[in-house]
Amino acid sequence: MYDLGYSRPASIAEALELLQQDDMAQLISGGQTLMPVLRARLAAPSQLVDIARLDDLRQIRLIDLGIEIGAGMTHAEVAASPIVRAKVPALAALAGGIGDAQIRHRGTIGGSIANNDPAACYPSAVIALGARVKTNLRMLDAEAFFAGMFTTALEPGEIVTAVQFPACVEACYLKFRNPASRFALVGVFAARLGSEHRIAIIGGGNGVFRWHEAEQHLDRGADIDGLDAVPLDLSNFTGDIHGSAEYRRHIATVITRRALATLS
Repeated sequence: MYDLGYSRPASIAEALELLQQDDMAQLISGGQTLMPVLRARLAAPSQLVDIARLDDLRQIRLIDLGIEIGAGMTHAEVAASPIVRAKVPALAALAGGIGDAQIRHRGTIGGSIANNDPAACYPSAVIALGARVKTNLRMLDAEAFFAGMFTTALEPGEIVTAVQFPACVEACYLKFRNPASRFALVGVFAARLGSEHRIAIIGGGNGVFRWHEAEQHLDRGADIDGLDAVPLDLSNFTGDIHGSAEYRRHIATVITRRALATLS
């Protein structure tokens, strides 16, 4: 094992100071992505700055028109929260279906969106619901936050502190799981916000994206069954040993229809 320091700051300010003092230091919260990367020797930070227990990141509260979830809340806590279940039930269901029980009790919403794994579930809800990502420096709209596979708009010294979601009871998240890893080969979060439909897809391989053509199709009052004829850009998908790009695109259409059917 290589040399690796460990720090547990008592505040966000202290965490930022540690990062400023050491540009090889790396934040850790639940560690469900970072620890496997370290074990595989794919990263070698000088120290881990553990922010998992910071009180400022550990709350779920009501705000105007919706809810705010602290970045340090685990998937299990989001799934069990009465506030989330009441205001955005599809988000609670999404959180309750991530990985297995061990992952759900360690992984956090902030870590998931900051890492932006193309198969992660949360980015689909953030995009489809038009959520806002709160950092120690600013507030970012969802579509300005995600910038491609494993890439976000976060700058050095910037930490996700919370995510704000509008209340929405007309939404559904479904995913087609890899039977071995439980990661989503394709996941779809479909929502109806007023008269507007929003559909976000993950698992394609290139990062989360909205299916704008399908949204426009539905907003015109067209039928769900007609989605088969709606263009879905193949460049949003990649192939691997688990399925080709064409296969993933087909699954995305099927899962989208099923998710939308629950809103009817």
